[in-house]
Amino acid sequence: MVDFTTAFPADKVALKDNKRSLIMHEMSYCIQIVNMTLDAIDPDKDKVEEISVSIGSMTGIVPEYLEKYFPEATKNTLLEGSVLNIHMIPVETRCGKCGESYTPSKENSYRCPGCGSTEGALIHGREFELTNLKVRSRT
Repeated sequence: MVDFTTAFPADKVALKDNKRSLIMHEMSYCIQIVNMTLDAIDPDKDKVEEISVSIGSMTGIVPEYLEKYFPEATKNTLLEGSVLNIHMIPVETRCGKCGESYTPSKENSYRCPGCGSTEGALIHGREFELTNLKVRSRT
């Protein structure tokens, strides 16, 4: 497992109220990606070449920052040098009245385009999933 304080030393975080705090919450997601991947592989046999994640657009995660911090999070791990592939999942809602699936937008006041209802249930948009690993044998 990768520890946040080891992966992101003091020069990578800001001081707030005499405590170390994240500059960007994407750093913690990088650590989660590293730890999920390390849990999924055989450390004695596997070398990770690519990691694919799917991220919902409502998570607030900025993909550019994940890409920026990922190399630091993987430093000195079996993931060092691996490529991070990010697939963003758009928001999708299902209307509670007519059942139509749609992407809410400000232009239609976030209403269902089929019936105009504001009763929608979120289907996609909050995902954070490790979806694929490309590994090669180290033996």
